[in-house]
Amino acid sequence: MTPTSIELSLIDRWQHDFPLIEKPFKVVGRSAALDEQETIGVFRRLQANDLLSRIGAVVRPNTVGASTLAAMQVPPKRLEEVARIVSGQPTVTHNYEREHELNLWFVVAGTDAGAIAATIGAIEAQTGLPVIALPMLHAYHLGLGFPLDRPRAQKNAASRVAKEYCPDPRDRSILAAIENGLPLVEHPYLAVADRLALDQAEVIARLEYLVAAGVVTRFGCVVRHDKLGFKANAMAVWDIPDAMVDAVAETFARHPAVTLCYRRPRHPPLWPYNLFCMVHARVRREAYAAIDELNLLADTGLERQAVLFSTRCFKQRGAVFSSRGGAN
Repeated sequence: MTPTSIELSLIDRWQHDFPLIEKPFKVVGRSAALDEQETIGVFRRLQANDLLSRIGAVVRPNTVGASTLAAMQVPPKRLEEVARIVSGQPTVTHNYEREHELNLWFVVAGTDAGAIAATIGAIEAQTGLPVIALPMLHAYHLGLGFPLDRPRAQKNAASRVAKEYCPDPRDRSILAAIENGLPLVEHPYLAVADRLALDQAEVIARLEYLVAAGVVTRFGCVVRHDKLGFKANAMAVWDIPDAMVDAVAETFARHPAVTLCYRRPRHPPLWPYNLFCMVHARVRREAYAAIDELNLLADTGLERQAVLFSTRCFKQRGAVFSSRGGAN
């Protein structure tokens, strides 16, 4: 399915700041001159055609629950077998083949550190292969948005850091209820509230708080970027001296092509890199051009670096906050 200009503009506009009000689709459709039911129909169609993953919360790692990026060096003949085992774990949210000796990369995101460790242990036991865990040390930018029908603009600053978060027992249950997306109905927050035996106002208020606290880095449409033409998915990595890494990362985080920028531990000898940027482009030459600009801006062209393009996506879903999750 090729989205129409109206469909494209709707998912583009509402990747961020999806309304936290009783009838959000009534407001969302106004910019496209659509009524509420027409708007809901657009999002249902986009989701049915796998262009839209969900409408919901993108949660800052390790604020509610725990997560880590992980990688494996898998013999090519076993890659599909091992990828099935990894994707079959309920707490694995993303699983990609990438061009590197470490050729299988995945994210584990669950209820707590114990769930992460259990998942990694299960993968190692079932595959007989070691897993390298690369937990996030510092997040500089967690945008995860894709300008689809308007020019990219330079970001004014890196993503703000979450302020002190005061956990509430309702938060995990709300995030679990929407981990696969808001219900595409007239009153989505009421539907969530009814499932949890809460008031609609409570659900909206807690989501507003999570956004204001920076725990939810954005609330809106989560797109299937590859289905929308962003097929050059590049994980660009650098080995930056520890004393320089914060300054370099702040420069990288401002670049409009960077959707994620974070620091993770090195794991020599296979993995000597500590600074990661995600660059999503339509074709590889555009991704390489953006990475060249990063090196020019931060004077990092002589630092050890690599670009890992993803070649296959085995699994992609949101973080798991429910007790059992499920493969997707």
